[in-house]
Parts: sequence; structure tokens; C-alpha cells
Amino acid sequence: MQIEELKKIVQNLISTFEEAGNISLELRKKGLKKELKEDNTPVTNGDIAVNDILLKKISGLTPGIPIVSEETSKNKNNKDLKDFWLIDPIDGTSSYINNKDEFTINAALIINKKPVAGIINAPEKGRLFYSYGHTKSFELINNKEIKLFDIKKKGNEITAVTYSDSPKPEILEFHKKFNVTKFQKMKSSLKFCAVAAGEFDLYIADARACEWDIAAGHAILEHSGGSLNDFNGNEITYGKPNFKNSSLIIKNKNLV
Repeated sequence: MQIEELKKIVQNLISTFEEAGNISLELRKKGLKKELKEDNTPVTNGDIAVNDILLKKISGLTPGIPIVSEETSKNKNNKDLKDFWLIDPIDGTSSYINNKDEFTINAALIINKKPVAGIINAPEKGRLFYSYGHTKSFELINNKEIKLFDIKKKGNEITAVTYSDSPKPEILEFHKKFNVTKFQKMKSSLKFCAVAAGEFDLYIADARACEWDIAAGHAILEHSGGSLNDFNGNEITYGKPNFKNSSLIIKNKNLV
């Protein structure tokens, strides 16, 4: 798929992601209806509403490409996926339910098991990121594209984002290796965007969560000049059994 085609697809999704973000906030303001899924994780009517909006738009834009979403069972048993969409309607559902601002809306296009385009909206924070090729990674601010590849690092400190206030010893060992001077807890795929935007340098995670949690952030990060590998330096690909993640080392372009 050529970059101009990817650009057209992503640009056609921006207004849909803005609409989905607005609806997610409206539903939360009215009071969410919550349930527990089979894996004992929460889901709300907001997750489902956003999922329906994204599925309708994306299937219309790329009718021949399968969609795998966290909130639907369709295509999850397909073991031969190479070209497909990964959608996480709301990443950080606990933040969403508890009126926090770090939840995100995510979609990534996977071609030959690699993310070639991604879009992430953090509606409560008013931040929207997207990418569709090398150096073509942006944050949309006041309807103006800010090219993440061009953002310069401020200061000499090496900073990290973490999933927890108390990172595991193996995570702290990596922090030591990269000379991290301070870290900050952050939820959802917003971590990838913050690293891609140069606000942090690093994110280390052990094997947890699923591919739809990271795919859009992976595209945005990599297209900003950053990198994502596992603890052994292996490339991260998609369509693995049960869509499970491996360990992750996420670096912005200043550390690559």
C-alpha cells in the first residue's frame, strides 16, 4: 500500500475519531453502564458505542481488510492474518470509568504483520496523534499538524514513563542501563504518544496486555523516528497467537 493511499485513509479517519471521542465523553457525563467481560475486565456502553463507530467507518474505507477489535470476537480466531486492522475502542477503561483523563481511542493498520498507520485520540486531554509512514507522524493541535519527527529534545535528562508507580526490579534494571533520572506513571497508549512527542525518552514493559493496546502507538512512535523491540532486541510483529504482547522496549528518536 502506497503512502498516499495510507495518508488518505488516515485523514479520512480523523473526524471519525474526533466524533468518537466526543461521544465517549458525552456518555460518561450521562453515567456509564458497566459490565464485566469473561476475562474479568470491565466494558462500558462507551466502549461499545466507540467500537461501533470505528467499525462502520473503517470497514467502509477498506472493505477488503479484516478488522480485529478488542470488543468483538470476529476474526480473533483467524490464525493467518497478515493484513488487518487492530482496534482498541477505549484503552484505559478503568481511567475512563473513574473520570480520569488518560484513556485513548486507537486503530492501527497492519500490513504484512507490521503497523503502517496508526491513529490515537485522547479526548479528555484534547490530544490526537496519527501516522502513515516514515517521518509522517503528527499531533493535530488547533487543526495544525505538528510533525513529531522535527521536535527537538529539551535538556539532557533521560526520563521514562511507567505502567506503575513501583516498577518491577527488571524494569528498574533497564532504567539503570539507559541512565534514567526520573520516571512517571501513565496509563493507556498515551505513553507511546508522549515518547513519540519527545516528552519522555523511554518506556519499558514486561509481557502483558494485547496487540490492540500497542499497535497504533507503535506506528506513531516508529514513524516519529523512535523504535520498539522486545527485551532481546527482536522486532515486534502482529497477528501472534491470541494477539498477546511480548516484552517491550520503547525508545524515542533521541535514544535510537
